[in-house]
Amino acid sequence: MADAHGLATDRAALLSHYDLDAGGFRNLDEITGFAAQLCDVPIALVSIVEDVRQLFLSRVGLDAQETPRDVSFCALAMLGKEIFLVPDATRDARFADNALVTGPPHIRFYAGAPLVGADGEPLGALCVIDTVPRADLTPLQRQGLTLLARQVMVELEGRRRDRETILRQRMDAAAVAESDRMFRTLSDAMPQMVWSTLPDGYHDYYNARWYEYTGVPAGSTDGEGWNGMFHPDDQERAWSRWSHSLASGEPYEIEYRLRHHSGDYRWTLGRALPIRDGDGAIMRWIGTCTEIHEQKLMMEEREMIAHELSHRIKNIFSVIAGLIGLSARQHPAIADVAEDLRNRILALGRAHDFVRPHSAESAPQAGGGHSSLWGIVDQIFAPYRNAAGSRILLSGSDPEIDDRSATPLALLFHELATNTAKYGALSVADGMVHLHISNEGDDVRVDWCEEGGPPVAPGRVDGFGSRLMTLSVERQLAGRIERDWRPDGLRVSLWIPSRSMSRGAETA
Repeated sequence: MADAHGLATDRAALLSHYDLDAGGFRNLDEITGFAAQLCDVPIALVSIVEDVRQLFLSRVGLDAQETPRDVSFCALAMLGKEIFLVPDATRDARFADNALVTGPPHIRFYAGAPLVGADGEPLGALCVIDTVPRADLTPLQRQGLTLLARQVMVELEGRRRDRETILRQRMDAAAVAESDRMFRTLSDAMPQMVWSTLPDGYHDYYNARWYEYTGVPAGSTDGEGWNGMFHPDDQERAWSRWSHSLASGEPYEIEYRLRHHSGDYRWTLGRALPIRDGDGAIMRWIGTCTEIHEQKLMMEEREMIAHELSHRIKNIFSVIAGLIGLSARQHPAIADVAEDLRNRILALGRAHDFVRPHSAESAPQAGGGHSSLWGIVDQIFAPYRNAAGSRILLSGSDPEIDDRSATPLALLFHELATNTAKYGALSVADGMVHLHISNEGDDVRVDWCEEGGPPVAPGRVDGFGSRLMTLSVERQLAGRIERDWRPDGLRVSLWIPSRSMSRGAETA
């Protein structure tokens, strides 16, 4: 019958979710059989109303599998919330001329419980039919028919969920297959060697570039076979680094020598990152190998040239210091000034050799504070040690420095040490200097405190040494300096931006 309530006519998409044409409705057959017995009728149906037909998913007492929608009682039954009842179809104007009333199966009594989907859309009805008129169903039969209709929907919604799960699994599998195809195509097009592993580190994929570069047969480096491709001296280090990444989930990065198909070992940069699921668990590792052999050789050559230049620069400092000393001997009147200048140049030489050693032998040894403020201070203060040790005591933090800050720092601490040796705490036997270094916001704070020396009076801040210190701190290091001439000794406080101490602090 026509849908007077404007029900959407395109029901095919809705009903397709239930996979109705696949059959296999044995549980529904049991429900319709029980409905027929409960209501004591010859016919019971599970009817799904489509656009132009009603389809009987399960039936008792009726041979037809479907009928046209325009003769469907269930098309009206599904629109209500309660059981739709027709006591005598021959006396009901809506159905008296219906072909299912005037002809087989000669419907007289009809009772249908609506079937409504989880989204509220009416699907059809569970109905019972008799060939003789009946006034009504008993209360128990009404309750039973309603409950059986709900059970029909439990079966249909379960079928819908199963179908959607299968479709989703198929779509997921297709998406994974497509993603894998795109990944392999992309990785084969890359100039780098690409590989991937399972969460436990088992290597199960290498791109074409890997096999082209190494010349090994496909699959021969799966599992743990990859480590045999490295130089024997690099294998233990590479395995240790990879094991650490697997255990910690940290990114993997290492430089090693990889065997080329020519048989030569060439420097390579290996990197890998974990891919995690929504819960943070590692699903896979994706890695690359990039040859850096030429860059590595260039860096080694550049380092060798840098060492040679450093050696020559150090020689220049020594030559200049020697020339100053020679001039001082020839002109005794300038001896004091010449000695100060010579010492400053030697301090610069020590600072240069500290951050740019001309050889491995001249570089500060491990634990000696290489590339740190304490390290260069130790170099500058070396002349002020006695049998009991250094008279300049260091405490606090030890920030990193680089070649930019080494020169002004060397001049600064050389001037402080020279002045205290001449006029301050180190000019007497029992005098000491405390040098404390701390972090204060974005600055490195340095406090120079003299004690045990002779009484001090404010000194000139426009003298060469004072101006040199100010230039080093304010102009070259972008910091500030404060002096406090206390009766018990000079106090000097410095604030130097961390970014001025080391390039690494700029990106930290």
